[in-house]
Parts: sequence; C-alpha cells; structure tokens
Amino acid sequence: MLSSWRRTREDQHVKERVAAVFSDCMLPFTASTALHVVTFGIGASPFTNIEAVRLFCRNACISVLFNYLYILTFYGSNLVFAGYLENNYRHSLFCRRVPKPELLQQKPAWYRFLMYTHYNEEATEAGTLRAYESHLLVAFMKRYYCDWITNTYVKPFVVLFYLVYVSFALMGYLQVSEGSDLSNVVATETSTIAYTHAQQRYFSSYSPVIGFYIYESIEYWNTSVQDDLLEYTKGFERISWFESYLNYLHGLNITTSLSRSNFTEHLRSGFLRQPRFVHFSDDIIFAKRADGEFDVVASRMFLVAKTTENKREEMSILLDTLRKLSLTSRVKFIIFNPSFVYMDRLASSVGAPLKNSCIAALFLLFFSTFLAADPLVTAWLTVTVASVEFGLVGFMTLWRVELDCVSVLCLIYGVNYAVDSSTPLVSAFALGREFTRTRWVKLALERHGVPALQSYLCYGAALLPLAAVPSNLTRTLFRCLFLTTIITAFHCLAILPVLLTFLPPSKKKCRERKNAAENREEIECVEMVDSTRVVDQITTV
Repeated sequence: MLSSWRRTREDQHVKERVAAVFSDCMLPFTASTALHVVTFGIGASPFTNIEAVRLFCRNACISVLFNYLYILTFYGSNLVFAGYLENNYRHSLFCRRVPKPELLQQKPAWYRFLMYTHYNEEATEAGTLRAYESHLLVAFMKRYYCDWITNTYVKPFVVLFYLVYVSFALMGYLQVSEGSDLSNVVATETSTIAYTHAQQRYFSSYSPVIGFYIYESIEYWNTSVQDDLLEYTKGFERISWFESYLNYLHGLNITTSLSRSNFTEHLRSGFLRQPRFVHFSDDIIFAKRADGEFDVVASRMFLVAKTTENKREEMSILLDTLRKLSLTSRVKFIIFNPSFVYMDRLASSVGAPLKNSCIAALFLLFFSTFLAADPLVTAWLTVTVASVEFGLVGFMTLWRVELDCVSVLCLIYGVNYAVDSSTPLVSAFALGREFTRTRWVKLALERHGVPALQSYLCYGAALLPLAAVPSNLTRTLFRCLFLTTIITAFHCLAILPVLLTFLPPSKKKCRERKNAAENREEIECVEMVDSTRVVDQITTV
C-alpha cells in the first residue's frame, strides 16, 4: 500500500489517490487474508489434537483479522490524513505548514533540519514519478538489478545456483529426524541440559528408567501369571521385587506356586523383613481384605533397556510395543517415563499438523484457481510453494533443526508466506500482453520487487532478536522463519525472474492476436474512406 501510495501524484485529490491505492492493493490483500484465515482455521479446528497448536492457530486467526481491519480502517485513515498534509505542505510529524525554501533558509539550523521537505508547488506526474524513482531501492532495482538478473550471461549461473540449492535441500531432506529430546523444550543454560548431555555422553547405551506399574490385584501366586510377568520383562535390566522374591523362595527351597495366604505371608513377614530387600517396601501396596487377610493391590518394577545409536527410534518402537501389549494382556499394567510425554507430544505434533498442512495446501491451490486470472499463475504458485517447502525442510535439517511441533507450524506458515510473496510477481508477468518476456519480467520486478525487498528486510530484522533468546524452542522458531524469508526472497527475486524469461506463459501469441486485431481495424478504416455503403453498414451495426 505504501509503494502504491508513492506512485500516485501529489496534485491529485486525496479521494482519487486513496481510491487508486485501495483498488490496487485491497483485492490481493483480501485474498491473502482469506488464505491465512483458512489455513490457520484448519489448525484451530477439531482436526488438530494438540491444544497448544490449536491455541496458536486461534490467536493467529484473530491477529490476521485484526490486521485486516486495521489496514482497512486506521491505516487507510492515516493515508487520507497524510494526503491532506501533503496537499497543504504541512509537516507529517508536527502538522505545521512548511515554509518555502527562501523563507526556510532564514530559520535556525535546528528548525531547517526538522521542517525540511520536498517543496514543489507545480507538481506534475512526471515530477512525482521522478521523485519516487529517486528512492535508493527503486533506483537500484530499475537501473541495475533488473538488467543484471535478465542478462543472458547471468541466467545460466542462476540456474546452476538453483541446482546447487536443490542438491543441498535434498541432502538435508534425506536426513530429516523427529525431535523428541527433552532439552528442546527448556532453557539452554539449565541443569536439565547438563544432565541430558552427560546422560547422552556416558550412558547413551541405556534407555531411561521405565516404570512398570501393575494397578490392580492379580494372582501373583499363579504359575501362569508369574510366567507372563517374567516374559514381559525379559530382555530388560530389571529392578524388580517380584523377580527377587521368586529367587528368595527358590533359595529357601520353597515352591513359587503357593496359596494366596502363604504367598502374601512369606512376602510380608519374610522377604520384606530382610535388610537387603527392605527397600522394596515402597514398591508394593497391601490392602486388608474383608476376611482379615492381606492382598497385593498394586505394585511397580523398574526396567532399563539396552539401546544402540538409534536410541530415539528404538525407544519409540519399544513404547509402542509395550503399550499394545498392555491393552491385550490379562495383566493390567502401565509403563511410564517422563520422556514418554515428549514422545507422545511428538507423535501427535508431527502427524496431525502435516496432515493439516496438506489439507491447507490443497485448499489454497483450489482457492487460487478462482482468484487467478490465468491458470498458469496457479501452476507457477504450486511449483514455487513446493520448491520453497522442499528447501525449507532440507536446510532446516542442515541447520540442526528437528521436525517438532514448532518447525511443523513454520512449515504451514511457509506455504502462505511463499504464496503471498510470489503472487504479485507471477500475476503481473502472466497478465502482460504487449511486450516480450524479458520486458515484462523487468516491469514486474520494478513494480513489485521493491515492496517485496523492503518486506524481507524488515521481517528479517524483526526476527534477529529471537536469536538471542536462551531457549531452543525460540531458536527453532527463529531458524525456521529466517530460512523461510531467505528462501522465499531467493525464489521471488532470482529464480522466478530467470525462469519466467524462457518458460510459459508465452507472450508471442498475445502479440500476434493484438497485431491481427490492429490489422482488421486498419482495413475497416480504409473501407470507411472508400465506400459510403460500408460506412452505412457499419453505422447500422
């Protein structure tokens, strides 16, 4: 909107200037807002099974809607106010009328510094455009960059650089890993991080201690139940009162298939009274029955599994196996470790958002087919989004960012960001009719390149403070969003301008149709001069 406002003439009426700005910007801005609301709305819907993601998407929807209303009302009102200030030559901050240059020179230096502005009472369209084109970024884009990026000798190097980009992205894509590390959700300088690093360095061949909890009364004295429990814990390093008690009975030459009362009595009066077994007292819960006898109503054991280098994958497989076993076994048990919380979070935070992002991308492409004036615009948007997302996943992995809840949310956001940034450039090129491909690429860059570049610079500068936050989640957010900005800018300012110069849509047929139309008009003009009858026929039609 600001770029469009700068291209209007200052001598126009304020209503005409504001109308030109809104007609130029509000349709794509409305479409972009609709895409953001729909995409984040899917994340805030019941399709998402994570409350944190649902809250994030809900707040994002509210922010996008508030931003749309802000631009439509308050920001538009500021443009009107600024237009009246410019017409009356009043200062934009102090609202005082700026003196003419000869009068301003008579004022003190501090006054001239504060009140200086471009003063031209006979503003013309050409003069206004020259003032706009004198802007540093506009001049750089028009005089240097547009000619350089479309140069015949530069294009092969840009294509080669894009192939290098795809190669590195593929290398990172093949190394994508899922993030379920506890250290990723806490501050960096904490004892948890120190413990995690020490555990991974010295004890990485062992899994975390897994609690095996039996939460109902079972027949511990039954031989088949004993065999089941021993089978479940087989292959683990065990800290088990049950196995120690069975070995204790074997040491006394007592069979393990005792009656309920004898099994419980030996456990309470003999086993737990031994000094070397007294620490198991906290692992067994007794309850007194109606007949006065005691019974084991709940107990726990601790298991440690040996792992290899693929510790995270093995723990995930082990967790799934034991949980499926707990659902089908006649012994009702629960397994738990604090790290399982993050594994569960990962299982739900990666699958569901990825599914939602696919739904959002499909809806985005379906929605854009109705908004795009040319079907090839939709095709180019699809290719651009796919390339940006592919590169984002690859370089995110190379920058040691794992696939967790935050990175997946950034991937969803990257879809909208890529479409929002590339649509003006592609649309301006596709709708051009008169000139060659290279000429229309230059015109599209001159018109939309500077606002896009300013947006990338401001957005990147706003992200820099996030890099200093001592939190892995925040750093993940910074890295993903920063990569999204860099990769999107690379596509919109380099890749698309080069590819559009030799890939569809073609401008040749458009020029041929236009030339044919001009030829028909010339023939009709000749007939109108030579024949009164033809003139009468044309007049009748």
